[in-house]
Amino acid sequence: MIHQLNSLYPVRYTAFVLCVFGLLLSLFALVAFQVGLPVVLVFAALVALGVYDLQQSRHAILRNYPVIGHIRFMLEYVRPEVRQYFIESDSEAAPFSRAQRSLVYQRAKGDPDNRPFGTHLDVGAQGYEWVNHSLAPTQLPSHDFRVWVGGSPDVPSPSVSPCTQPYHASVFNISAMSFGALSANAILALNQGAKKGGFAHDTGEGSISQHHRVHGGDLIWEIGSGYFGCRNPDGTFSEERFAANATDPQVKMIELKLSQGAKPGHGGVLPGAKVTAEIAAARGVKEGETCISPASHSAFHTPVEMMQFIAKLRLLSGGKPTGFKFCLGHPWEWFAIVKAMLVTGITPDFIVVDGAEGGTGAAPVEFTDHVGAPLQEGLLLVHNTLVGVNLRDRVRLGCAGKVISAFDIARMMALGADWCNAGRGFMMALGCIQAQSCHTGHCPTGVTTQDPLRQQALVVPDKATRVAQFHRSTLHALQELVQAAGLRHPQDITAHHIVRRISDTEVRLLSNLITRMQPGALLGPLDAQHNVFRLYWPLASAHSFQASEPALEPSVPHHVEMVHAAAAGTAAVVAGDAAA
Repeated sequence: MIHQLNSLYPVRYTAFVLCVFGLLLSLFALVAFQVGLPVVLVFAALVALGVYDLQQSRHAILRNYPVIGHIRFMLEYVRPEVRQYFIESDSEAAPFSRAQRSLVYQRAKGDPDNRPFGTHLDVGAQGYEWVNHSLAPTQLPSHDFRVWVGGSPDVPSPSVSPCTQPYHASVFNISAMSFGALSANAILALNQGAKKGGFAHDTGEGSISQHHRVHGGDLIWEIGSGYFGCRNPDGTFSEERFAANATDPQVKMIELKLSQGAKPGHGGVLPGAKVTAEIAAARGVKEGETCISPASHSAFHTPVEMMQFIAKLRLLSGGKPTGFKFCLGHPWEWFAIVKAMLVTGITPDFIVVDGAEGGTGAAPVEFTDHVGAPLQEGLLLVHNTLVGVNLRDRVRLGCAGKVISAFDIARMMALGADWCNAGRGFMMALGCIQAQSCHTGHCPTGVTTQDPLRQQALVVPDKATRVAQFHRSTLHALQELVQAAGLRHPQDITAHHIVRRISDTEVRLLSNLITRMQPGALLGPLDAQHNVFRLYWPLASAHSFQASEPALEPSVPHHVEMVHAAAAGTAAVVAGDAAA
């Protein structure tokens, strides 16, 4: 029937024809009875829209389906929200599931987060993990778990040019998010929440803005390749400007950013139109001028120079804990940095490992999906390497990458972390609904926009309280996990406490599924070490980020592309380990 009708008259024009008919009918009513002017205006607008659709050349759908074709674009526009609220299940993660988001919202609001009727997770699914509990649980006096960074008052760091102002950091802190990426109200609320909860707020590479200073919360100042807040007019590093900011008592640690999980090795550009007077003042650039973050640093070019630069930052800051953040890439580059530590005697006070799971920064899809090592692989390789050269006790490890719950923190501790950072978790505590419009300036909750009207929706005192409550509730849950395992501190959690399901009939301790390095093992023969160390450690030089040999040994197996992940600790267990 439809096909026969379509051969006589294009059915796709029906909506447009009905609009024309409605306009004629409403005009008749207006002339004959002097009623219906609003109806005339509505149909006139629809007819004008249809005429425009037929004449425009940008959208083929609108040329073929005038008027009604706009419904398609409207549905496409609201599709993410429709899927999020009505279609996806509680456990579907894209990138965070409804269950994860609900947990953050409940804890941020101070609502009960207990759930009845058992877990929604499939405990028989491959990859399901749990913490083994103890029949002799502990009772801890507080959930305020902390770790000393930069030595401690009793045991100073033995590094060359050592830290003299160690920081007692919470094990859960706000990850790097810059003013400019986040709104002024978001920065104000995050920092006030950090002040209330006694934890640290990483500035991101956009430097310290006036909004970071209002409430006086502890700051980790991130120094990126653009040297924002400590740059000369030509974009090079300025010692004087760095010292002026770094010696501020509110700044507790200095973090040199090498790369970030969202887009490692990419750099960034903030268009001049977005460089407002406030952003320009914070970054030390000109208002309205395009702001470039190069993909690499100009202050150093070799691993040894990098260690010397870290020592310089530590000295200029007055001895504050100084370290770096990176997303793991070529393993020989990381090994080269470690060899530079051994050569110079200079060790960073901390290293933050960022996972390629991404973060708050918008990035090209290829970088988001396929560049950089995931957090588990990166953290394990960094931890094992430091153990292998007897430097692990001198360097604290932080990590960031989809950390939401207390179990996420416990699992990262089991893999070698000393503390965890969260970016998107604290954004959700501010009210973020995962609309994924962070880069458009149209954030519906005022978290990631510079639009003054949109960000007014974010009421600072209320959201600051939620930030502090999310932190407190998460650490309270971590306290209960630690107690249930019979331990005294999250740092006591090891891979022996985590169990993973391998198949329907087999489970394994995480400690049997990851590579574990013996202390000092990399300082001797490498024959017994995993391939990633045997192959890449000899290629690394403290004096260059480049591999010293252009080709790998011919004996490397065909599946060498799997070596990186395997050595980081998550590949299949070797036969001997399986027998154990």
